[in-house]
Amino acid sequence: MATVSGLFDNYDDALTAVNKLEGLGIDRANISIVANNSGDWYGQRVDRPDDSNAGEGAASGAGIGAVIGGAGGLLAGLGVMAIPGIGPVVAAGWLVATGVGAVAGAAAGGAVGGMVGAMTSEGVPERDAHLYAEGVRRGGTVVSAKVDEDRVAEAQDILNDEAAVDLATRERVYREEGWSRFDPDAPVYTTEEVIRERERHRL
Repeated sequence: MATVSGLFDNYDDALTAVNKLEGLGIDRANISIVANNSGDWYGQRVDRPDDSNAGEGAASGAGIGAVIGGAGGLLAGLGVMAIPGIGPVVAAGWLVATGVGAVAGAAAGGAVGGMVGAMTSEGVPERDAHLYAEGVRRGGTVVSAKVDEDRVAEAQDILNDEAAVDLATRERVYREEGWSRFDPDAPVYTTEEVIRERERHRL
């Protein structure tokens, strides 16, 4: 199997991509999602399901229905955790099982070995894996799926069609600002910084 991945600035675009991947016949056990949870937007949207704008500033601002009803059974496995250098995240799927969810390891400074290591062990180029981790640190959401070789192009098209970030463009922006790789010792982005980061990349 091969791994396809996408970075999203908008959490609900990521959920739509997950739903379409499941519609393609990809087993939910082979799909992962890791989203920045700055400001506890996820907790607010779950705790206040009647308030469709809960956490609007820190998250995407889309309705709670997309969070509660989206992503099928994968959503039921979402858990909240903290990762050094990234901060609070909402995550589910194989990335959690193979690295990101190793809370003890993350607490010991193993976040790079967690997310970056888990992705590279499944064939994601290390350069891309560092960009995905940095993207989550700055407020984004990563969707990653293990798919049969004959489904790679179709699955990647789904991710790209749902407004996935162009990694080459985003890398150029990061590097122009002095970034070189994901650093688990870097300061966690505040909710305000996450909002500003999303705003500057909004089309």
